[in-house]
Amino acid sequence: MALKTQISGVICELDPPHNGHRFLFSKAKKAGALLVAVMSGNFVQRGAAASLDKWNRARIALSMGADLVVELPVPWAVSSAERFALGGVALLRSLHADTLVFGSECGDAELLQRIADVLLSPAFSETVRPLLRDGLPFAAAREAAVGRLMGDECAAALREPNNILGIEYCKADRTLGAGLRVETVRRTGSTHDAPQPAGVFASASYLRAESAAGRPISAFVPEETDRTVAKERDAGHYPASLRYLDRAVLAHLLSAGPEELRNVPDVAEGLEHRILSEARTAESVSTLCDAVKTKRYSHARIRRIVLASFLGITNDLPPLPPYLHVLGMSDDGAALLQNAALPTVTRAADAKALDSRASHVLALEARADDLYSLCTETRRPAGMTFTEKLVRFPETD
Repeated sequence: MALKTQISGVICELDPPHNGHRFLFSKAKKAGALLVAVMSGNFVQRGAAASLDKWNRARIALSMGADLVVELPVPWAVSSAERFALGGVALLRSLHADTLVFGSECGDAELLQRIADVLLSPAFSETVRPLLRDGLPFAAAREAAVGRLMGDECAAALREPNNILGIEYCKADRTLGAGLRVETVRRTGSTHDAPQPAGVFASASYLRAESAAGRPISAFVPEETDRTVAKERDAGHYPASLRYLDRAVLAHLLSAGPEELRNVPDVAEGLEHRILSEARTAESVSTLCDAVKTKRYSHARIRRIVLASFLGITNDLPPLPPYLHVLGMSDDGAALLQNAALPTVTRAADAKALDSRASHVLALEARADDLYSLCTETRRPAGMTFTEKLVRFPETD
């Protein structure tokens, strides 16, 4: 009887793909295992346009060892850590993945799983509720509640962004019953959003800033990333930025009413009124977010809300991704699609077989890609969702 092929998964943005990602991929791709990368598309979780488009990032992911790259649809990619994680884990579950591998500051999967269990418990709900009533921001209230239930040393893990995302992956695994084996790799070298590199490792934010300024990043990224960034910059397609759509986003908000904005994920407690009020005088999306931000509502959350509204993302969408949109694959990766638990989209014709809810999500993705085509110095044609070729690896002429 043949042994089942082991399937490892990573959930990522690769904005842009760097040496830290390559290190993570090498740890996830164990002997004999196939590697699935669930990757955000052309808009990412910080509420921004991805600096490099999703097809080029998929190509680089395959060159780093991924066997299959599937897209995390935009409603989950441009969302809170909790929803981002649920979407990614759901897609891995649909491909029958065995293991989820992610980076974290603590490098302790057992600790992150224990915290996840506490956050899902009735005891946490009972402990955090009065803290929120007292006016504490959710992140501070969450840490304080976990400190009371597990001790301050455990709660300190909630101060680091990759730990927090890892905990959300663990929560999603339990919530969905995915049965994934969870493994974490301790981040080495540069920390999340670190302003300076450490050895051959640099944060994605540092690399975006340096490459946008035309400074070299070759010491910190795979050769394929360096080559692709140079090629796309020469074509006027790098870096993509939402600033090209600033006035369009503001115009959208000026034409939206409170009820429409209230139907966007993460809008609560009258936040729609603050956003719409500031949109009347803001010079840019960035200054609008600065004006709306409070201790309770982070800059990133406001950016996500504004972008989600512009992209047409609403609360009435399916709770989980309803299809697998394949961006790239090797021959081995293609075999994983045979037993997928969700309908698979690899070409335009596949979209015709989707049900109405899945078709609606894919239409939102196509609209997002069309808007992304306007986010670079030289615009691209609309319709790339269905005209851009599936990336095959190794590539053939």
